[in-house]
Amino acid sequence: MEIISFRNNSLSLLDQRKLPHKEEYVKCKTYSAVSSAIKTMVVRGAPAISVAAAYGYALGALAGKENQACNSLLSSRPTAVDLANALNFMRANRTRKSPVALAREWESSVYEKCRKLGLHGAKLIRKNSKILTHCNTGPLAVGKYGTALGVIAAAHKSGKKPFVWVKETRPRFQGALTSWELGKMRIPHKAIADSAAASLMARGEVDLVILGADRICRNGDFANKIGTYDLAVLAHAHKIPFYVAAPSSTLDSRLKSGNSIRIEHRDEKEVLELSGRRIYAKGTHALNPAFDVTPHTLVTAYITENGIFRSPDALWKSMKA
Repeated sequence: MEIISFRNNSLSLLDQRKLPHKEEYVKCKTYSAVSSAIKTMVVRGAPAISVAAAYGYALGALAGKENQACNSLLSSRPTAVDLANALNFMRANRTRKSPVALAREWESSVYEKCRKLGLHGAKLIRKNSKILTHCNTGPLAVGKYGTALGVIAAAHKSGKKPFVWVKETRPRFQGALTSWELGKMRIPHKAIADSAAASLMARGEVDLVILGADRICRNGDFANKIGTYDLAVLAHAHKIPFYVAAPSSTLDSRLKSGNSIRIEHRDEKEVLELSGRRIYAKGTHALNPAFDVTPHTLVTAYITENGIFRSPDALWKSMKA
């Protein structure tokens, strides 16, 4: 099953809004269509968004509208830095290759980073570990392999027999996507309500937490799906390892700390409605931040394609090696 594909100047994206019940594709023939697909979460997950953005830029370049494409794509989702890094790569190398060839190069580099990341991270997982994860970080979020879920998949393939607790991840229920992917990989798992994590930890039912990131700052603070900070605090309180898995394209050298990360706020309907049906009384309003920021002091280790790093300093030194 292809998640992202580009043929005949058209970008085809598996529509993640329809999963896990329908496997349908959205075809984008213009940069504005790609921008809309990113904004409306046809495609989601920081690495996958970056791949889509690279092809969106290519479509804009083919139409002679590179600047318009950049501006449109940059504004589609502001928190994940992979998108901006992809566009910077496209602009910096535009005289070296055709725009489509450059987008394919970016896509391949993202997949290779995540392949290596998974192999490194699998070393942290002991046999029969009970793992708690949040949001969706599998192939759907990358296009191939995955980040945190890629680590779990690599451990499963090596015979370590992990079991996964899948947080539902309100309000968009990305846990349903994780469960769908784990089912396809035949990895044992159970879905839980977001509020069940603490009691599971207290009963000794969680050996480690692993999740992804949308932006990692110079000091190691990182942004991820809303609810991540809660989980980091709980893991710290219960002395449970808390791992962050992300390719180096998620690192942002421009921001010193998480205080500077711009947090995307989405439509309140995502909180107030369920499958298009309102579940709160008329007149109720909601706050709907899509991400939160977790301080580096709560992170046990970062996992990238370059290895496993126990401190932000070691993480950033690996980028210079």
